[in-house]
Amino acid sequence: MRLTRRTLATVTAIAACAIASPLTTTAEAHSPAPHGHTVSTAFTLPGERVYPEGIAADPRTGDVYVGSNVTGAVYRAGHGQSAAEVFLPAGTDGRNTANGLRVDRAGRLWVIDSTKGVTVYDLRSRARIARFDVTGDAPSFVNDLTVTPDGTAYLTDSLRAVVYRVTPDRTARGGTGALTAWADLRDRISSDSYTLNGIASGADGRHLYVVDMSGGDLYRIGTADAAVHQVALRGTDLTNGDGLELRGHTLWAAKNLDNTITRWHLNGAGTSARLERAVTDPALQVPTTLTHDRGQLLVVRSQFDKGGPLGEGTPEEPFTVASVDGI
Repeated sequence: MRLTRRTLATVTAIAACAIASPLTTTAEAHSPAPHGHTVSTAFTLPGERVYPEGIAADPRTGDVYVGSNVTGAVYRAGHGQSAAEVFLPAGTDGRNTANGLRVDRAGRLWVIDSTKGVTVYDLRSRARIARFDVTGDAPSFVNDLTVTPDGTAYLTDSLRAVVYRVTPDRTARGGTGALTAWADLRDRISSDSYTLNGIASGADGRHLYVVDMSGGDLYRIGTADAAVHQVALRGTDLTNGDGLELRGHTLWAAKNLDNTITRWHLNGAGTSARLERAVTDPALQVPTTLTHDRGQLLVVRSQFDKGGPLGEGTPEEPFTVASVDGI
């Protein structure tokens, strides 16, 4: 996640809203639910100034992994636990940020370092399996990823406006390699700032959905041919769109600076999406990414606007991951 200068006014508005409406971040408290939703704390994260961003759930165990945007540490919360523990310490493998995470079907954890690339770990041993790095001199910001059922990983680059692809055979060989640009969206992106962000794939692996956070658009990409189509959005746009979560024909999106989670219905072809529900609440604390874990929607509360990458101030500690009902 990174944001353009034009969003700074929104940060100010969020701060003002937070002053008017006290946040609920303790494990026992819940935010008011005037619109039929509830925001509560699922679990806490250890340490100071964590500023979490990425999240991934292991469907086999119910464990949830969260990455720190400022240290590169990765935390693990066991199913039902109210407090996470350190899984990979800050600075592991020279990583200073962990902004995109995913657990694949083979029991491997993918961790993005926005400045370098992505590292793959074995969840049992915590050993590094493989690493793939960005090459070239052009500015780059590797942001988020998804893994399709066949084990292929797709990663967004917010500055180059491309999607990288890592095929299963490359991961199986281990070692190190280069991230290879696979889909190029530069001709569709008008902004020269941070663009492509969240990415999600369908259960059949045939299509990817990628959000352009600056333009507010959503794109569908075919995995067979890298063909790109803009999805028609009905109800609002996805400006400030960050993490995506897709289940069947339902797509959830975090809109970070808006403190909003939106739920969309995709048509059968995936060519249009209709807004079904939007929850806006300062208790979301600048939500970046989200995932489902055994029936609950978990949302990362980044607090980036409180002494993090989006503004000065003092964050509320401990940092937390929220559980959001009603969306």
